Parts: sequence; structure tokens; C-alpha cells
Amino acid sequence: MKRILLTTTSFQDTPGAHHEMLAAAGFEVVRERGPLSEARMLELAGGFDGLICGDDALTRGVIMKSLPRLKVISKYGIGLDKIDLRAATELGVPVLFTPGVNHTTVAEHTFALMLAAARNLVVEANHTAAGRWTRITGHELFGKTLAIIGLGRVGREVAIRAGAFGLKVIGFGHHWDEEFARQHGVERVAELEEALRRADIITLHTKLTPATRHLINARNFPLIRKGALIVNTGRGELVELEALVAALGEGRLLAYAADVLDQEPPPPDHPLLGLPNVIITPHIGSRTYESVQRQASCAVENLTRFFAGKPPVAQANPGVGGAA
Repeated sequence: MKRILLTTTSFQDTPGAHHEMLAAAGFEVVRERGPLSEARMLELAGGFDGLICGDDALTRGVIMKSLPRLKVISKYGIGLDKIDLRAATELGVPVLFTPGVNHTTVAEHTFALMLAAARNLVVEANHTAAGRWTRITGHELFGKTLAIIGLGRVGREVAIRAGAFGLKVIGFGHHWDEEFARQHGVERVAELEEALRRADIITLHTKLTPATRHLINARNFPLIRKGALIVNTGRGELVELEALVAALGEGRLLAYAADVLDQEPPPPDHPLLGLPNVIITPHIGSRTYESVQRQASCAVENLTRFFAGKPPVAQANPGVGGAA
């Protein structure tokens, strides 16, 4: 019997067919509450044939210690920045993932954050709950320029919804679907700096890589319009924290609204917590009943297909490894 470590909490906490799929696969399943630190992963390493992981620290050291028993990593979701993909590839461990399962719900959460920040919804709701009838003037989205950084699946879903709000959409990113852009009125800008200069609202949907870490930083923050809004449902590290805190303190931004942080969960003294023009949600952008079931079912399917000697739904390092 194959022994599997399951760490993702939304998989475990959300009812749905994925639980029956996992049970029917006949694995011995050990459950932990992730995301797990490198230290905890090192403690567990070596005792499992496969992993269904979320944002756990799968470093080179963890993968090495997991061998020779570990045969496969099945990522729940699409973000691979917590997995040392180079190490997994060099060590012969296939990394499977689940594209196309959460773009709708993350795009919806992007607009939830955008509207909440523009209309002061969190502050206003808290005032009312406390018995204060405090009325703050907000901002419309209509007519504003929205810069979408990263036109992958999520970015395109955001662009579709932006049209309904009457936003002018500009886009920056290496991946570009010309037919989609023409159909949905997305103007391509060649340089990030141009997008930052022109945007009233900036929304981040690019992958975290060495090249995109601190994509928005102390050097280019001055280019951003005073009173602009930044929405981040990508990764916290896309924005340089010190530069962001400085811009917020100087009143350069209307608000920063994010579903992700550089440290998750954050320490109590994280500099963004408690700031009046900041909204942070606890990485729930893809955490809907519908999306969780899609992601979890795909992660289980990847795992069962691998151990059955069949090709997975998607593999981040194609050609590496094989069922054992």
C-alpha cells in the first residue's frame, strides 16, 4: 500500500467527491495541517511514497531526505514557487500540478478586494458593527485604467470581468493571446514601467520566479500614480515589502489589497497588519467549494494516474520519473 502525505487544509476541510476519490485509491493517507515549514517537512521526510502538498517548503534538502521512497509530488494548485523544481528534476522526482482549476474563483476574489478597497467596505462594515454610522466617500471603478500584470488564465478572467465594470484595460506580460486581447479590448504595453505610470489600479497575476521577485520595488514605486490601488492575488514576494510600507506611509497609494503575503501566516508584528489603507485576506482566493473540489480531484487524479503508470493531467518537469 502506497503511503501518502496530505497537507493542504482546504482539501481536508471542504466536503466533496475528492474525499471519496482518495479513499477509493487505496492509499494509506497521513494528514498534516499545512503549509508546513522546512523543519517539519524534514521531520516527516522519508516516510512517504507520494505527497499531496499545498504551499509546504519542499526544498532540495527535504526532497533529498525523502528519497529513495518518495516517487511523486502532486501539487494541489498551480503555484510551484515553494517547490525546488530544479532539485526535484535533478533527483528524478516528477512534480504534478493542477492547471485550469482556480482561475474563476481567484478572478472573482480579485474584484472583491478591488471593490472593498475602492469603497472602504471593510472599514465601513466594522464601523457599523460597532454601532457607528460613519460614512466615508469612496471611488468608482468605472472609467479607471486597470493594469493587469500577467495575462495567464487568471489575468484573462480578470480582463473579462473588467469590461463589465467599464474599466479601460492595459496588460503587461510575456504570455500574450492576441485574439483574446482584441476580443476583450486589452491594450498591450511593452514595458512594466509604462503600465505602472498609466494605471489607476494595478493587479498582479504573474508567477513568482527569480525574475519577478520584487517586480514592484523601490526603484519603480515612484512611477505609480499617487492615489493608485494595488491588488495582489499572486504572491506576496512580487512586491518589495519595505518599498510598499514606505509608499503606504507617504500616502502615495489609495490602498493595498492582497490575498498573499511574504510570510504565511504572518507574524503578529508584520508591518502590513493593522495599517488603515491595507486589506489582507488569508490566502483564500482559490478557497471556494467549487474550486477546492476541482483542485483536489485533479491532485488525486494526478496521483492515481501516476501510480497506475498513466500520464498525469499536467507535469511541471515533463519526462522526469515514472510510476513505481
